[in-house]
Amino acid sequence: MKKIITILFILCFSSIFLGYFLELPFSEKLIGFGVCGLFFLAFPLFAYVHWKDKNVKDYMLTKENLDKMRNREEKN
Repeated sequence: MKKIITILFILCFSSIFLGYFLELPFSEKLIGFGVCGLFFLAFPLFAYVHWKDKNVKDYMLTKENLDKMRNREEKN
């Protein structure tokens, strides 16, 4: 899955750069497809792969997590 995400990133960025630097009649479409590919395909896949086994409550600012952070600061 990581290889697919890497290939998607490379394809999207190359589409954006080719659309920006080459003077083609469809260069604006290349840029648009590259941006849409990044935000609708590559980034959601990337986020899913890297967050699928994580507990979201560990990253939220709840009273319990704030107390844990305060206790760590007091120990240091």
